[in-house]
Amino acid sequence: MSEEQYWQTIHKTQDQLNHLFYDYWKQYSDFGNWQFWTVLALAVFPLVLLCFTVDRKRIFELFFFGYTVHILWTYIDIALGRSNHLTHAYFLIPILPNASNITASVLPVGFLLLYQYCTKHSKNFYIYTIIVSALFAFGLAPLEKSLGLIEARKSMNLFYVFLIDLGIVYFAYWITKWLLNIQKKEQALDK
Repeated sequence: MSEEQYWQTIHKTQDQLNHLFYDYWKQYSDFGNWQFWTVLALAVFPLVLLCFTVDRKRIFELFFFGYTVHILWTYIDIALGRSNHLTHAYFLIPILPNASNITASVLPVGFLLLYQYCTKHSKNFYIYTIIVSALFAFGLAPLEKSLGLIEARKSMNLFYVFLIDLGIVYFAYWITKWLLNIQKKEQALDK
């Protein structure tokens, strides 16, 4: 098969897959299903909570941290979905990543508020992250699983979700701290 033939086949298959996702969404995940409203609530409520609880004096630092968690979790979730390791059965709309309610709202907001709390009150971020990651991986994920919202396949299990949480959040923390150090050095040079 030539390169052009591969791409023609890929595009045709992608169109078929998109059509399947749309048909599935219309039948099982649209506005007439309780799962849609659950997914919507998981997307909206954390963001509303964030509006009332975020420290506006540190908004860029906090949002950078949360955005980093969001981006990393979204990419990893897309990879897990494409490899059939983690399936999110219900979603807001078919063209968005299936777990956008979790990766764009629940996890980033939860860890952002944890970061805000720990840094404001001089708490050990690493220990608290282990606790919150455990709550998400061994509390929220099994609840989603029991409701049929997610399915772990192949070798995927909740312990791996826990480890992914830790890796993502620690990386976001280190990157945020690194940028804050750069900013601090630049401000010192300006004086």
